[in-house]
Amino acid sequence: MKRIFQIMAAFLLTFCLVSGLWSPAMAAGEKPPLLASPEVIPEDSVPETKAEPESTESTENPGGAGTETAQPSSKNTEEQAGGAGADLGITAQAAILMEASTGTVIYEKNADAALRPASITKIMTLLLIFDAIKDGRITLEDEVVTSAYAKSMGGSQVFLEEGETQSVETLIKCIVIASGNDAAVTMAEYIAGSESEFVRQMNERAKALGMNNTNFEDCCGLTDSATHLTSAKDVAIMSRELITNYPEIEKYSTIWMENITHVTNKGTSEFCLSNTNKLLKMNHSFTVTGLKTGSTSLAKYCLSATAKKDGVELIAVIMAAPDYKVRFSEAASLLNYGFAGCRLYTDSDEAREELPKLSVNMGVKAEAELRYEGEFSYLGMNGEDFSAVEKTVTLPEHLTAPIMEGDIVGSLIYTLDGKPLGTVNILAAETVEAAGYGDYLKWMWEGMLPTGNGNSKETTE
Repeated sequence: MKRIFQIMAAFLLTFCLVSGLWSPAMAAGEKPPLLASPEVIPEDSVPETKAEPESTESTENPGGAGTETAQPSSKNTEEQAGGAGADLGITAQAAILMEASTGTVIYEKNADAALRPASITKIMTLLLIFDAIKDGRITLEDEVVTSAYAKSMGGSQVFLEEGETQSVETLIKCIVIASGNDAAVTMAEYIAGSESEFVRQMNERAKALGMNNTNFEDCCGLTDSATHLTSAKDVAIMSRELITNYPEIEKYSTIWMENITHVTNKGTSEFCLSNTNKLLKMNHSFTVTGLKTGSTSLAKYCLSATAKKDGVELIAVIMAAPDYKVRFSEAASLLNYGFAGCRLYTDSDEAREELPKLSVNMGVKAEAELRYEGEFSYLGMNGEDFSAVEKTVTLPEHLTAPIMEGDIVGSLIYTLDGKPLGTVNILAAETVEAAGYGDYLKWMWEGMLPTGNGNSKETTE
């Protein structure tokens, strides 16, 4: 009898599966709908907008409207804000103003023009140094020996002697504060074995970041090569990568003066590092946090300046300014312009509603956990009041297995006064495999067994 009953149950199960009359969710006491229909937001509540085409103009292009990013912390997309024009009177050959967390371009002038960068080349050198520290290949306490080649560097230097030993942290200070070419080459050789190999790695990193108008030929920018080039936008990109991934750079880039000690065969001597970024000592309504200056007779005067105010961090890049005063004054003008209108809205899991579990049809589990994909940022350029931002979660009524962890299953939509600001994907937080024939038979068999005190108990004839 028991064998006959099992055969009949198997036939019944097959019929239910084919006809869609039964699922694991039903076995769990749920009654899923016959069709999975996502929640639909009325068209008039989220008006469709068309993205503005990216500008390819080489002339001045000030920004205005806000843009957004929704990302798990890596975010290399640069979006240009478009809107009302502004005459900032920038005389430098190229310039750009970028918001750091979103990559939004607020203002640009000849931002893609390939120009000589001079010592702002060292931003990439510093990026590779901090990459090496993060990867555990070097530490701040490592002692590094200066080679004869590194000692031979001219231009701005901290006068390292051949055979002189300094810590990685001291050499970082020499590069950031005093723009030491000898220190930069010393670190390049320590990390990559030679400057040429280090430069290859610099170009590889630049390519990965989408720095399409960049080619490095040394690690310090001292070269007169006509093919050692980058653009204002590319400088902003690598500056953003450095300050967002390694915010500890601010600890070094804000030092105004500091002494280091030379210990060589000639004896011991003190050398004062003096910061080349004079913005640090100028009066502003914002806080200057860095970053790097550069100048040669061919490159003229360059600067990548970073600053913060009211939770917003901006990057202002000036290239080929006519004199050293202009690079600082025009960078300050860009920063003032940006901070005057910029408002940054951010949202993370701490401020979001908890996501429900979704029922799963045809899976080994009756429900699936969900999660948000990452943080959300939106840069407003018109002094918006973000207290009125509305958030709407859209999810289907149920899911159908198989479901893989990370699958997009819904979205969180942000709007302000009916205008869409952007979205964050809602993902499956776990994998739910499709149920097999054996799973269904097991669940049906268990559901037919008598229970006592909440526990299944098999009975025999």
